[in-house]
Amino acid sequence: MKNFVDVTYQQTGKSLNIDSLGMREMQKRAFEDRNSQYLLLKAPPASGKSRALMFLGLDKLYNQGIKKVIVAVPERSIGGSFDRTKLVDHGFFADWDYNEDYNLCTPGGDHKKVRAFRTFIEDKSEAILICTHATLRFAFNQLDVSVFNDTLIAIDEFHHVSAAIENKLGEVLSKIMNKTNAHIIAMTGSYFRGDNIPVLLPEDEMKFTPVTYNYYEQLNGYKYLKSLGIGYHFYQGKYLSAIKEVLDTDQKTIVHIPNVNAGESTKLKHDEVDTILDFIGNIDKQDPETGVIHVKREDGKIIKVADLVNDNNNDREKIINYLRKIKDVDDIDIIIALGMAKEGFDWPFCEHALTIGYRGSLTEIIQIIGRATRDSENKSHSQFTNLIAQPDVSDSEVKLSVNNMLKAITASLLMEQVLAPHVNFKTKTSSGNVDPGTIEIGGFKEPSSKKVKQILESDLNDLKATILQDDQMIKAIPGNMDPQVINQVLIPKIIQTKYPELSKEEIEEVRQHVLVDSVIKNGEIKEVGDKRFVRMADKFINIDQLHIDLIDQVNPFQKAFEVLSKNVTTKLLKVISETIESQKIIMTDQEAVLLYKKIADFIKKHNREPKLNSRDPIERRMAEAIVFLKNKKRQQNK
Repeated sequence: MKNFVDVTYQQTGKSLNIDSLGMREMQKRAFEDRNSQYLLLKAPPASGKSRALMFLGLDKLYNQGIKKVIVAVPERSIGGSFDRTKLVDHGFFADWDYNEDYNLCTPGGDHKKVRAFRTFIEDKSEAILICTHATLRFAFNQLDVSVFNDTLIAIDEFHHVSAAIENKLGEVLSKIMNKTNAHIIAMTGSYFRGDNIPVLLPEDEMKFTPVTYNYYEQLNGYKYLKSLGIGYHFYQGKYLSAIKEVLDTDQKTIVHIPNVNAGESTKLKHDEVDTILDFIGNIDKQDPETGVIHVKREDGKIIKVADLVNDNNNDREKIINYLRKIKDVDDIDIIIALGMAKEGFDWPFCEHALTIGYRGSLTEIIQIIGRATRDSENKSHSQFTNLIAQPDVSDSEVKLSVNNMLKAITASLLMEQVLAPHVNFKTKTSSGNVDPGTIEIGGFKEPSSKKVKQILESDLNDLKATILQDDQMIKAIPGNMDPQVINQVLIPKIIQTKYPELSKEEIEEVRQHVLVDSVIKNGEIKEVGDKRFVRMADKFINIDQLHIDLIDQVNPFQKAFEVLSKNVTTKLLKVISETIESQKIIMTDQEAVLLYKKIADFIKKHNREPKLNSRDPIERRMAEAIVFLKNKKRQQNK
């Protein structure tokens, strides 16, 4: 398996260093904005968001007139991230401490937890409560909104919120913001939901002070982790026959099997777990106290496996409690999960995140990769592998397979940009004085408004995710669309849809920054003497001579096409191109039949099929007829 992305870090230790108050770099940055009523904290997994919330919450309780802190997490297993914590020992003025009666991330029904929530609100002596998003929603429905005055609401994994009418958590948040003086801290690793629905309405989002700490800052500042690889392995048939090619049982691994509704699933999730266990070896025993499955490999080594796919509540509670208390690298070797072990799941020793099936959300990919990117002395390299079905020309679902494959490639492309160091871009001036890490570009438009600055500072990667997951952009990956159409038509249209409040001038400023940032980060930079050159498409350009008009002629996602071309066979590339073309071709059955008769003569005369990229419009139309008829046949075979 070949990695699409390989990133090496400097191991500076900076992101782990602690100041006199016990704060790491990201936490210190967040604490500087502690007086903001609405705070949006965007930082990668393992950067310390939970501890940052503790510092902020305690300051608001002691110094800002806040009476209560309510922390809401998406699922009970994440509640442990906010356990009682000694902070005074490290220099802070108070400890994070609360009554365990108000830790509602415990087993039990919603009715009991809502009752405890109501008791907490009425209890003047208690200040901190931990609950799930669901408990917050249910309790909100039974309380007057005014009880949330003088309260801090902290929403962990904030991307679960949505401005959609049916999103109850979004509705709760909007009412609290508009009808009370409550403070809100929103925390997430990514703001991209994957469904093109905004997390917040623009008028609500503008109220938040964004604090951003990027992936590069986090990983570059580690002590042990030196490199990260992101790779994709394409298989034919069933994934269970291919998993042995990518699962190394000597590595600490989380295996995420596909959702039962996904094309890769056999629909028998428990049988899939059994097959994976059989691949590892023979089951020796299952610990009745912890639920850990002991599997003996052929060489006699015992591999400890946790099954989080098991639906039995008692069995699941056993293994979850065990995983929460892991302290030693030898406590577990492999975790098999379906919907769990993503957000907020902490297993620092994990080296490999192996995911079966395409994941449509950048947020989910970031969360899964984050399981393997904790800094730990047992590893210098972390790996994310996505096992994806290879499109099969004879498969009636070839269109879906092609789209999934292309979306996976764009996700890896985006992650490469997320993992890259930040670069500043400025309009070229005559002075020639440029700060390190800054590139000047002729004709470049710098941000002219607060909104544009905010988008570029905190939303750029999420905007790129929206662009790269757009259906029209996906179809452009095989290199069949003019770069200027991509840059000047598709991208501004997507920006306008995502930010309808922007003016034409603001859209152009955002567009140029997206384009420049993507081209530079995806382009190889070489230094020759005192000059720097960046590879754009098929040539190297002197960075000192960059102009926006030149960059506008380059496909910003050219690397996706290069990855595709290098990693699939010519035959498969043809299938992909034809599948995409079939989605664009408008043709009647009658025209296809008429052209089909002429195609045989063409092949006989030229000893080849008509080409889709031919300059001759008649030949090109015959080639489209072939694609149209192949697609028609596949649909009839469904």
